[in-house]
Amino acid sequence: MENVKGKVVAITGASSGIGEAIARHLASLGAKVVLGARRTAKLEVIANSILENGGEAVYTSLDVTQPDNVKAFVEYAIDKYDTLDVFVNNAGLMPLSMINNYKIAEWHQMIDVNVKGVLHGIAAALPVFESKDSGQFVNITSVGDRWVGPTSTVYSATKFAVRAISDGLRQEVSRNIRVALVAPGATESELPNTISDPELKKMAIESFRKDTIPGLAIAKAVAFAIAQPTDVDVNELVVRPTAQKAY
Repeated sequence: MENVKGKVVAITGASSGIGEAIARHLASLGAKVVLGARRTAKLEVIANSILENGGEAVYTSLDVTQPDNVKAFVEYAIDKYDTLDVFVNNAGLMPLSMINNYKIAEWHQMIDVNVKGVLHGIAAALPVFESKDSGQFVNITSVGDRWVGPTSTVYSATKFAVRAISDGLRQEVSRNIRVALVAPGATESELPNTISDPELKKMAIESFRKDTIPGLAIAKAVAFAIAQPTDVDVNELVVRPTAQKAY
């Protein structure tokens, strides 16, 4: 993982779950990680833990639904480390529900975070990458970016969108800017906690506890994509529990 060492990596949604695992793992490989999320108290604990273990980490408050806030996040990374090499769009929500429950506010929230948040990340980091003609986006989606079922309609739609955005971005940017998409299957995280329906939330949490992989499995996939030589672009990685066969 020599190509990871020394790289400056900004990670959204880094206060728990997959984002936290990515931050900790990349830092252990020698990356300089910049953590962003709304829950700064959790970020502080994670960053201090990384520092205590000999890694490099800084953190700041981040709301990916606000374009200026995401731009400030990128500027913060550059202010701290003079450059930015990788931007990980990880922040996401998963308030599953049936369409005829009409949870319109939750639909909008998912679109704002899962889709617009990714676009805001691209808009903030791409000018930096273009100015030096190098850099990499890693967009975290879900196996829901290629599968849809009852309760996941809107959630999957947001992930389908990010998959399309990732592929389009890959084709539009310089030949020296890389775009990777990592699609996790059932992974230990706080995502089920965003479900507002009590029965559905209980079912989802029980399901997630049954056959899940740790966030570290996804973090290793992200590290693999980053570690490739600059002329190798890993476009898609689907990582799921071996037992997860249906989707």
